Amino acid sequence: MLKAVLFDDEHIVLEGLQTIIDWSSFGIQVVGTAGDGPSALERFQKEKPDLVLTDISMPGMDGLQLIQAILGQAPETYCIVFSGYNEFAYVKRAIQIGVSDYLEKPLEVENIEEALRKAIVQIGKRVEVRTHKQNYEESRKVLLEKASLDLLQGNKDALHKWNELLGPQADILSGVTVLACSEELPIGDRPDCDVVRIRHGEEYLAVMLHRLPPSQALWEELDQEAEKRGVTVGAGHTCLDLGQIPESYREALRALRCGRYLHQKGLVGFEDLGELITSPKDLSEREEAIILSLRAGNYTGLIEQIEPFIEWIKTELVDPEVVEREMVKLLYVALEAAKESVSPNKKDLFAPHVEIRAIHERDKMLAWFRKQFEQIVQSALELREDTKYSTVEQAQFYIESHASHHLSLQDVARHVGISPSYLSVLFKEVTGETYIKYMTRFRIELAKKLLASGRKVSEVSEKVGYHTYRHFSEVFKKYTGLSPGQFKEKCGHPNDSV
Repeated sequence: MLKAVLFDDEHIVLEGLQTIIDWSSFGIQVVGTAGDGPSALERFQKEKPDLVLTDISMPGMDGLQLIQAILGQAPETYCIVFSGYNEFAYVKRAIQIGVSDYLEKPLEVENIEEALRKAIVQIGKRVEVRTHKQNYEESRKVLLEKASLDLLQGNKDALHKWNELLGPQADILSGVTVLACSEELPIGDRPDCDVVRIRHGEEYLAVMLHRLPPSQALWEELDQEAEKRGVTVGAGHTCLDLGQIPESYREALRALRCGRYLHQKGLVGFEDLGELITSPKDLSEREEAIILSLRAGNYTGLIEQIEPFIEWIKTELVDPEVVEREMVKLLYVALEAAKESVSPNKKDLFAPHVEIRAIHERDKMLAWFRKQFEQIVQSALELREDTKYSTVEQAQFYIESHASHHLSLQDVARHVGISPSYLSVLFKEVTGETYIKYMTRFRIELAKKLLASGRKVSEVSEKVGYHTYRHFSEVFKKYTGLSPGQFKEKCGHPNDSV
């Protein structure tokens, strides 16, 4: 049943409209009345009716102003106005603001009923169009999700379908980034991008369609939201060439797996993982796990990685050449991963591929392998413990000396000579907070000091590395509860940001 409201400043008119019209025969229920403009608007907002019948002349807010406010909030509302003013100017104004019908007073039952019949037909058509539109959007959403998943999985034929479903939006894309998470992704549509969400098995995926090139602010916000929720989000690189979307997807999955292995919460970019992991195409899961365990300082995890390998050698009839090749490969992977973090105290002329050829018995070969592996690991972990504080101190000094610059994790890692993922682990281990949290906190504390000394807000924003006032203001208020200008006023200085 449709809902209707009646508005008129004459009580007798409202009573008459409710009694002389058989509303139920039209499938309409009168759910409210009012005698002035403000009360009428309040009643409309409460009842959210399909149909509004209102007089033009009412105190507080006339009927045309009321209709304008109603249609501003609910454009599909069917509005009928009536008035004793038989003037063209009122009719013209009513049409301009979107009134559906206009009746003259005194109101005749036949005219009202005819207007109601027209209203029912038009409301029915609007509902039909709205339902069709909703069905189309839901169908389009499902088809877009399917086409996106096909595209992620490397189906080249899906690109044409995907572009077709995006329509004009495909022509204004500034890039596409794929995110992966083991839980619902902490991301919604934003002014600078749309998001296609996909559930694929245990994976929650998000294809970010950037209208503008993604900013550092976007990644910081995603990182903070993911960390707040205690989840790991893997991110592939941003593709300018849509043909690279499957690669971004594979990178996102790999970044997610590595981030979870390292117990990193927040956003983990594939490019942050380090060259040893991101470069080789044929790195096995065992080899990757060795690298990640070394970076995380996880001695138990490292030993766990080689135990299944040793058991495989013991229980299976494996060709000796295969055994030699796999042992040497794992030792070199461990050695290179250790070097990427800190230079292990292993003799420079270490040549396992030469030493292993002098060993012919399986048990001796396994004992040699375990000993070499444990020496590399122990050496790396000891040096890691000795150098981690000085490494983080170097990183902190570099951050504090370049506060006005845009500093990514990669920039700082490059300066101190280790991989971004390893620096991320060390930072959390030594300082108790992530790189981004440390960077943000340092910048805001520096900004507070500068504002307290009377510096201009725009100058402070630049000094602490925020090159747009809006982003600086949002972050500052989130951490302090005050805008930069309000904080400055609290410190006894005039607010120059207004």
